[in-house]
Amino acid sequence: MSGKPKLYYFDGRGKMESIRWLLAAAGVEFEEEFLETREQYEKLLQGGSLLFQQVPMVEIDGMRMVQTRAILSYIAAKYNLYGKDLKERALIDMYVGGTDDLMGFILMFPFLSAEDKEKQRAFIVQKATSRYFPVYEKVLKDHGQDFLVSNNFSWADVHLLEAILMVEEKKSDVLSGFPQLQAFKARISSIPTIKKFLEPGSQRKPVPDDKYVETVRRVLRMYYDIKAN
Repeated sequence: MSGKPKLYYFDGRGKMESIRWLLAAAGVEFEEEFLETREQYEKLLQGGSLLFQQVPMVEIDGMRMVQTRAILSYIAAKYNLYGKDLKERALIDMYVGGTDDLMGFILMFPFLSAEDKEKQRAFIVQKATSRYFPVYEKVLKDHGQDFLVSNNFSWADVHLLEAILMVEEKKSDVLSGFPQLQAFKARISSIPTIKKFLEPGSQRKPVPDDKYVETVRRVLRMYYDIKAN
């Protein structure tokens, strides 16, 4: 294994994108191997690299890690983005968990039919503005600090910014009623490592297109239709 973390996934967002975000936020360079064929995937399976027969998989510090949450927790702890004590870690876990729930509604969006996409778009915006964004708006307003937890930049901040930008792709003015989140977005986006990741030419992946969907379906042999929430 090389010195840099190596990411095994498709050339697209999916569950790997949050891992890319967190490594980039920590200022860590990483390599990627994109799965394009069923044979590549089966080679990983046969080699025992995929503990639960699924990707994402990340090679880091001599380990082959699977399970997205475990990978993210490890990176956050390794690069001091996971709070200074157990209480802060619990808060980070809660906020990340909530953001994960919201992002889960978006994850399968590219695989929906055109009709279901319109339904899901409205559902995502409704959930974001009525259930999730109000929580983070209140947290930031109540403690009056720049970040979600103890005024220190953490995994929770990275994850929330990623989610905000994903929802804005569905409705550009979705933050119009959330002044605290508007200011938060501007602050976090200006952090040098984040700013670099948001610039053209970075390893951040674009909105999933038909090519990405077709590749995932072919490699994973997804023969079923995904339904909207």
